[in-house]
Amino acid sequence: MAWDLLVDRSNLTETALVEVPDLRAGPGQALLRVDRVGMTANNVTYAVFGESMKYWDFFPAEGRWGRVPLWGFAEVVASAATGVEVGTRVYGYLPSSSHLIVEPGKANAHGFRDVSPHRRHLPSPYNGLTSTAGDPAYEPRREDFQVLYRPLFMTSFMLADFVEDKDFFGASTAVLSSASSKTSYGTAFLLKGKVKTVGLTSPANLSFTQSLGCYDDVVLYDDAAGLALEPTVYIDVAGNAALRRVVHERLTGKLVHSAVVGAAHHTAEPDPAGATLPGPRPMFFFAPDQIRQRYADWGPTGVEDRHAAAWLRFAPVVEQWVDIAVGSGPQGLEDAWREVLSGQSNPRTGHVIGF
Repeated sequence: MAWDLLVDRSNLTETALVEVPDLRAGPGQALLRVDRVGMTANNVTYAVFGESMKYWDFFPAEGRWGRVPLWGFAEVVASAATGVEVGTRVYGYLPSSSHLIVEPGKANAHGFRDVSPHRRHLPSPYNGLTSTAGDPAYEPRREDFQVLYRPLFMTSFMLADFVEDKDFFGASTAVLSSASSKTSYGTAFLLKGKVKTVGLTSPANLSFTQSLGCYDDVVLYDDAAGLALEPTVYIDVAGNAALRRVVHERLTGKLVHSAVVGAAHHTAEPDPAGATLPGPRPMFFFAPDQIRQRYADWGPTGVEDRHAAAWLRFAPVVEQWVDIAVGSGPQGLEDAWREVLSGQSNPRTGHVIGF
């Protein structure tokens, strides 16, 4: 049975599993069977920003429903597209579904892009599907780590590249919220030794965050009002407006850049004081923008080659930081979604679901 796991776009706790009619690849199309995906707070961010950032547009659903974008592996099970062979295993952006019809364009040994009409206006980095046979970062024994970390690590990689390229905006310190999250500590790993890194976290995640070794200091959220008064760039992965205000007010005159990256704390109360903050205006960091810039700077393979080199340094280290929990089928996917959405997941746990 082909199926979609749907999420109510206005109430992310409400889900529905629906059977999908017989799927067939038409001329120029290929049918993918989704095989293995990861579930992290990043997927919750896609849903939270689904309307404003058009994440729901990648995999449309009817009415109030949406299909949550995931990252993982799929296999080509039928193809009427030139250069796309049945049996090809690809990695990329996939829906919360068992199958996906794509319209491959510019297929080569490295993979292809889905040029389906409804995706052509969407950010191109999300439309690429990479063949495992042509992927310089692919390691078969680390597939589960790839589905969990690689999309997040790409964000970490481009974020670290962005602030470093700006010479840290003149800062000597980078403060990262949601420090126990994969995006934050991937960024801290890449910045370690280049700038002082300070992680903000909760009491429940304090020991884990300290154990990572990629932060020079770890500070509880309740102690953020005591942050050292040093030239600082704030990297806000939590997306908590009240915490953002505390940081901005504490570092008035010292905060040189404020980047909003995610929404790990998507259920946090909005900032009661409103949007006006002292210091620099918070700017949303959108990784595809930096990727496009670096494609122009580094050439067609520069991003992939540099990211692969960084990933191959990070992967052996991160294996020590995560315990992988493997679920199965649509029920496993729904269970993982609910746990991650609740914000109660153990930071050491990484959810992988096989179909």
